[in-house]
Amino acid sequence: MPPAPRPPRPRPTGTRRGPVPGRPEPAPSPRRPEPEGAVWLHGLHPVAAALANPARRLRRLLLTQQGEAELAARLPPPWRLAHERVQREHLSAILGPEAVHQGIALLADPLEHPPLTRLVDATEGPVLVLDQVTDPRNVGAILRSAAAFGAAAIVVQERHAPRETGALARAASGALEAVPMLREVNLSRALLALKDAGFWVVGLEAAGPVTLAQSGLAGRRVALVLGAEGEGLRRLTRETCDELVRLPIRPRMESLNVSAAAAVALYELVRE
Repeated sequence: MPPAPRPPRPRPTGTRRGPVPGRPEPAPSPRRPEPEGAVWLHGLHPVAAALANPARRLRRLLLTQQGEAELAARLPPPWRLAHERVQREHLSAILGPEAVHQGIALLADPLEHPPLTRLVDATEGPVLVLDQVTDPRNVGAILRSAAAFGAAAIVVQERHAPRETGALARAASGALEAVPMLREVNLSRALLALKDAGFWVVGLEAAGPVTLAQSGLAGRRVALVLGAEGEGLRRLTRETCDELVRLPIRPRMESLNVSAAAAVALYELVRE
C-alpha cells in the first residue's frame, strides 16, 4: 500500500531575520522621521568638528565608503555614534542636489548657548554684532574669521538672520562649534547689555569719521557692529554705538563684502 502523501509545508510569514548568505545587505533608508528642530550638517570639516564637540547632541551619521575613509583620517574613530553606510544618491536625496557633502552627513540638534551677559563674563576677545546680515554664506565666513582671530561670540537678531543650517555650517568650516552664535530679539538692547558689561560698542560704517586704527581702542574690550550689505547699519543701531569707524578703503572701491570687512576689522582689533 503506497504511503499517504505529506501535507503541504506552511508558507513562512513575517520578517526575515539575519542576513541571507551571498546576498548583500540593503543600504539603510535615508527616509526617516527627523526630530523636530534637528539640522543636517554636511561636509568633512563641519561634521568632524560637530562629532568632536561634546555639547552637540547627535542623531544620525551617514557616510559613503569614501566619506568614511576621509572622516577617519580627519577624526580617528571610534565616534560618538555608530554610522550608517549609504550611497551618494541617498545623501543627495536628503540634502538636495546642490549640497557639496563629500559623502558625509550628520543629523544633529542645534547648539544651545548661555545668555549673552553670562557668556561674555566667562570669555575674552571681541564680540561681533551682525545687524540683519541674512546670507548664510556670509555669516558662515564671519564665524570662520571670528574663530581665527579669537572672538568671544557673534550676536545676531532673532528674526533677521539665517538659522543654523548645513550651508551656514559648511561656510564656517567647523567654526560653528567654536564660536557661539547668540540670537537676540532686540539688537539695541543687546548692545546696551554689552555696554553694561564693559564693552565699547563700535559701528563699522563707510562714512565713519576715523578709521578703526585711529580710534584708540587699545586696552578696551570691543563689540564690533556690522550692517547688512547695501543697507548698512540701521538708524537705531547706529545711534546706540559709542563710536563709528571705517576701514581705509581706496576711493575706487566703495565697500567690502561684509565677511571680508569683518576679517579685516578683527585682524586690526587683535593685532596689538
